[in-house]
Amino acid sequence: MTLTSTDFKFPNMTGPVYHGKVRDVYTIDGNILVMVATDRISAFDVVLPKGIPFKGQVLNQIANYFLDATRDAVPNWKLAEVDPMATAGVRCEGFRVEMIIRGYLAGSAWREYAAGAREICGVRLPEGLRENERLPEPIITPTTKADAGHDQNISREEIIAQGLVSAEDYEVMERYTRTLFEIGTRMAAEKGLVLVDTKYEFGKQDGKVLLIDEVHTPDSSRYFYADTYEELFKAGKPQRQLSKEFVRQWLMENGFMGRPGEVVPEMTPEVCKAISDRYIELYEHITGRKFVPAPETDAAARIETGVLDFLANLHN
Repeated sequence: MTLTSTDFKFPNMTGPVYHGKVRDVYTIDGNILVMVATDRISAFDVVLPKGIPFKGQVLNQIANYFLDATRDAVPNWKLAEVDPMATAGVRCEGFRVEMIIRGYLAGSAWREYAAGAREICGVRLPEGLRENERLPEPIITPTTKADAGHDQNISREEIIAQGLVSAEDYEVMERYTRTLFEIGTRMAAEKGLVLVDTKYEFGKQDGKVLLIDEVHTPDSSRYFYADTYEELFKAGKPQRQLSKEFVRQWLMENGFMGRPGEVVPEMTPEVCKAISDRYIELYEHITGRKFVPAPETDAAARIETGVLDFLANLHN
């Protein structure tokens, strides 16, 4: 059983429900958010037609693991995990910018560099870098947050000039981004991993900048295995990755990159189980904890009970 759509009617819901690529977000009393991590999966900005068993639980619990681990250094939105697939927290006004930080030249940054770009989001890069090479120091390459389609690269100067974020708030976001990346890098190293790049989102509540959404999950981050990094890099071979990259690779091997006219390859039960197994492996490797599947009951009913219990305790 997978949960790929939700339609809860919580008491005192305000505003429309936000259905993202993988998360459904409910607003209660105007100031509480309930974020449900569904089993939907997306790649190349397309939501794939089948859900992945336990994916929502994996994402929600990895995010909560890191929200709890970093909250003393960077304040965040979380109030409580109300279900293995859902988290409740304070509602913030989200900034329309995603803070991407890169410690290595990989992914889209490498593709731009290989095509001749030596400046990404206003950040200058030296000549002679190779794919997956560690950068002299981590760089921040923000993107605008698109409601639909692809996010666009943008520089710090453009963000401030366009009024997307004030100079003061951007400074805080940048500081928090570097702090989170340092903590994430250290925690990854303890698990034999390299945190390659990741993205953070921030919002504002009562004049305070908070970390929102997920953090250091395989959907928002790229990890390499540390023990083979140097050997593979020197040999010019692809890195062993702990990220959602394996899903993108499978799609590309079957002729799909989200371009017009392309058809998503058939997601058989075997394919979905293989993806699910990889997500569980990700959870266990990143957190060092054994994955405990949520009770195999009606997931929607279970989430609703968890949220109602949380709200009842909140108002007592």
